[in-house]
Amino acid sequence: MPGELKGDSVIVSDLREGSQLYSKGNYGYPLSGGGLELDLTEAVYLAESNRLLVESEGRRVEFDELFAQASRQNEGFDVKYLVYRDMRSRGFVVKTETGGFDLSVFPRGKTMSNSRPEYMVRAVSERTVLDISDFSAEISHTEIRGRELLYGVADEEGDVTYYKMSMRDPRGSVAASSSGRRVDGVLISDRVFVFDPEDYGSLKEAGFFGKDIGGALQLSLIESCYLSEKGILNVLGNDGKTVGHGDLKRFGAEAQSDFDLRMSAYYDLRSRGLVVKTGFKYGTHFRVYEGSPDDCHARYLVHAVPASDTAMWPEISRTVRLSGGVKKDILFCRISGGIEYLEFKWFRP
Repeated sequence: MPGELKGDSVIVSDLREGSQLYSKGNYGYPLSGGGLELDLTEAVYLAESNRLLVESEGRRVEFDELFAQASRQNEGFDVKYLVYRDMRSRGFVVKTETGGFDLSVFPRGKTMSNSRPEYMVRAVSERTVLDISDFSAEISHTEIRGRELLYGVADEEGDVTYYKMSMRDPRGSVAASSSGRRVDGVLISDRVFVFDPEDYGSLKEAGFFGKDIGGALQLSLIESCYLSEKGILNVLGNDGKTVGHGDLKRFGAEAQSDFDLRMSAYYDLRSRGLVVKTGFKYGTHFRVYEGSPDDCHARYLVHAVPASDTAMWPEISRTVRLSGGVKKDILFCRISGGIEYLEFKWFRP
């Protein structure tokens, strides 16, 4: 069917054909007085599908020319078009958006007349540098509107991978507590060792702290700071003198990178009744249990990030794929004035 290119849209003047495009495919927007207005994303897709013949002043506009014009008028059009095209090929009704999002997607099998958008979509290249703070604002925006946030990431070959973003509120059932027994530990290098066998059970009852290495219980510096602040652990240096809580925190910050950041996340996770262990073998800061590690597997992998942290999509992809492979949820613990947990999950529309 013919359409006339006018600025940043294509007008289908034929009433019957315009009505058919709108009613059967939910393309464009009806004009007062008849006809249909298509945005350039829709027009390019329909032209590629050989369902639309675009003209300008009596001259046919070929697909490559239309694509080039759309790219000149819309920054990032190529990536947005790849995501739009992929969503349409999956049977979704898709409309272009403004105000920070690129596309709105309706539930599969639904139309604009009988439903509301289910997803708000950001279309990005795999080479895009992302800012964690942007996710936080976008997730809040979509949740207020009763929708979910998707990122459609187009790789160098034009394939699109989707990630669903959401806020999480992780909770567990293990409250860190004290039996009243004060445990002595010795600071050696950058960890604390508890050598008295009678103290092992005390720390386990307090919340599954440390790791039994045979002749001693080993505590990380972060665990040691937490237990010291709670009055459960008394830390001694090699000289036998007590290392105060403040001195222990300063030592940790000097000995380990991102210590204060990780410690903030650790304290918050513990306050939620969660058991927290190192996530080194998974490439994250922590692995986190909702209950006793003796009775369940870790539910979450948690990585602490500052308020404005940047990363590349390949890095996010590796992390999300790994968490899915080990059947755990990956949470990014964003630390600013408060603490919030953002989930990145691979998603198949």
